[in-house]
Amino acid sequence: MGNIKDILIESFEQSGLIETISPARVLLSILCAFICGVIIYAVYKLFFRGPVYSENFGVLLILTTVVTGFVIVTISSNLVLSLGMVGALSIVRFRAAIKDPLDIGFLFWGIAAGLTSGAGLFPIALIGTAVISVIYALVCVFAKGRKTFLLVVRYDSESEKAVEDALSEIKYLLKSKTVSDKYSELTASVKIGKDSSLVSKIKGVEGVKSASLVEYTGDVI
Repeated sequence: MGNIKDILIESFEQSGLIETISPARVLLSILCAFICGVIIYAVYKLFFRGPVYSENFGVLLILTTVVTGFVIVTISSNLVLSLGMVGALSIVRFRAAIKDPLDIGFLFWGIAAGLTSGAGLFPIALIGTAVISVIYALVCVFAKGRKTFLLVVRYDSESEKAVEDALSEIKYLLKSKTVSDKYSELTASVKIGKDSSLVSKIKGVEGVKSASLVEYTGDVI
């Protein structure tokens, strides 16, 4: 039995299915993946645009990059192990909901950096991470300015005309409207800059009970 095992291992080594990887190569791959992961984490934290920042997700970006690089280094040395790894990973089910589609892009970015780092393509991993960071930073800088907000106004039904006149001075898109016997409530999408005086202006309309402004991120309608 032992002879058959030795013969199989020897045949795999001769065919290139098993490759010896030095500890230095493993450390370099993990270090490169870690550097890329830290850069991705820094870009995500610095230019975060969602409603609530999650530190756990930022740490996950680093772990995803490093673990992907570690897995690629492992399976690249052994074809048989790579087939087993694919089978093992196929039974894993991730059920954590990702609300912001942009977070998925960062996860793919981390996986791509880990893949190239694990494959030993260190210049490509570092240069690619740097280029994507610059592109994303430029997009965020040019996208600043007027943001989309949800304006929620609750008012007396008799003040319908006054509220419409106040809203007619700005560009808005009506999202929803609820009408009862005494009160009405509307939700409108508006684009404004840093000036938040719109709420005070709407609140000053006679008959308006409350007015609130919430940044629209796509999670609510």
